[in-house]
Amino acid sequence: MIDKRMELYNAKEFGNIREVIKNAVKEHPDNNAFILKETNGKDVEYKNITYTKFDKQIDCLGTALVSKGLKGKRIAVIGKNCYEWIVSYLAVVNGTGIVVPLDKGLPEKEIETSLIRSESEAIIFEDDYIDMIKNIKSNNQTKVTKFICMNKQDEFENIYKLIDEGEKLLQQGNKEFIESEINNEEMSILLFTSGTTSAAKAVMLSHKNIASNIYSMTKCEDIRSTDTNIAFLPFHHTFGSTGILMFLSRGATNVFCDGLRHIQKNLNEYHVSMFVCVPLLIESIYKKVWQEIEKTGQTKKVKFGMKLTKFLLIFGIDIRRKIFKQIIDKLGGKLRYVISGASGLDGEVATGFRNFGIEVVQGYGLTETSPTLIAETAKSYKAGSTGLPIPNVEIKINDPNEQGIGEILAKGPNVMLGYYENEEATNEVLVDGWFHIGDLGYKDKGGFIFITGRQKNVIVLKNGKNIYPEELETLVNQLPYVAESMVYGKEKNDDLVVSVKVVYDKEYAKNNWQDKTQEDIEKLIWEDIKKINQTMPNYKHIKNLIATDEEMIKTTTAKIKRFEEMKNL
Repeated sequence: MIDKRMELYNAKEFGNIREVIKNAVKEHPDNNAFILKETNGKDVEYKNITYTKFDKQIDCLGTALVSKGLKGKRIAVIGKNCYEWIVSYLAVVNGTGIVVPLDKGLPEKEIETSLIRSESEAIIFEDDYIDMIKNIKSNNQTKVTKFICMNKQDEFENIYKLIDEGEKLLQQGNKEFIESEINNEEMSILLFTSGTTSAAKAVMLSHKNIASNIYSMTKCEDIRSTDTNIAFLPFHHTFGSTGILMFLSRGATNVFCDGLRHIQKNLNEYHVSMFVCVPLLIESIYKKVWQEIEKTGQTKKVKFGMKLTKFLLIFGIDIRRKIFKQIIDKLGGKLRYVISGASGLDGEVATGFRNFGIEVVQGYGLTETSPTLIAETAKSYKAGSTGLPIPNVEIKINDPNEQGIGEILAKGPNVMLGYYENEEATNEVLVDGWFHIGDLGYKDKGGFIFITGRQKNVIVLKNGKNIYPEELETLVNQLPYVAESMVYGKEKNDDLVVSVKVVYDKEYAKNNWQDKTQEDIEKLIWEDIKKINQTMPNYKHIKNLIATDEEMIKTTTAKIKRFEEMKNL
């Protein structure tokens, strides 16, 4: 099912991930799949990995893994985003066994629990985790018998040694990996949702789930073989892994970030043209752009330019990137397209970037849906909406109230097989072929989907009024000094008081509030909160404030862990 209102691009549909990669290699053999940076003191060297070489290394590693007796086994992968991570992931899933991506940010005990719960028999790990791996190995509580390091070192077997072994096996005619049959509809990926591992659900995904989502997203978004993507999102999350596979399917070049502090440097270094990120990152970049504009006294000039280019667009004249070349140059000079997801993006930020000539769109989905369900395109977007259902996905609003708000349900080939060894939880969310998301929203007459909040986050007052925290957070986050915020209900006299925790930006405070005490800062923020209250009905008024410069507890995709935060309030 394809929504004709979307801007759609040509894309090939494949049944599994291996077909996706093989087609990319066939169409773009000499393109650089990756550019890797190797530093030795002050010396920096860049290494290009073509699609042909990338594909060969996957086949060699997969062949070696199968020769080690790992055919059909569960193999965990853990580490920061790097080339070796994606080679390992594909070498497992494309013919060896079931891949279990692990969150590198979890404590050691929880990683061990993940290995036990997933029944993994091997683990491929980055060398930053050697000490942890040694402990897990010595504890002998898991089924893991093969410990393979992503990096060259002597203590453990490493993937580069295995790649060499696999190459020799292939030369000898070993085709067990490259000719292995893939069941597109069986579990091939097992990953844990956010939360402590003992409570986290383990999601079962198939090749069909991921391949269908890659197809749908490449139909929607303008990804080109000439693009350079910087991989921000952690690969252990479906938003990160499906995202990198989406870029690979188009023959794009992929690079890695040196860390959040080095974003601007990396954008310039690699001339990045597009990337996928979370709202917190893109909103932070936007705030810094405007801080620089204001600092250099260019505010009036930029605002006039935005009005002028907007007017000219009515007549089909687009000079945005020429007018705002100085701003774009600060972001690498080539940045043209950003995809945001994981939570709602501030509409003012998206509009602001579009005014500069950089398209910003957002997608919506979950781990359980591989992940995308709804997306904007460069020409199909609406303020406040997350977009339209992507091709192959159906969306409906269940049991809507008088405002048309109800739980969002989804159906499509990207919906998970279920939760591993948890039939009860599976049956709660998968009913008559529809996946019950748990988010609330509504659909307008044009078919655009609007997310109003998470069902379990809704603040229900004693008078029956419902307040969606995300709505208020969007307004609070627009304040120039707010790094992040969380709206919640504070218990008082058998009712709830609408409250907010605000994390203000340390750099902003340093530059603007040097002479202010914490009490002064809270008063300043409270005055702005009162102005926001004036724009809202009385029952939505924020009546309690906590202000701090200490960031909140978050998942690896930068979502605030609300319930953990609320325990500390």
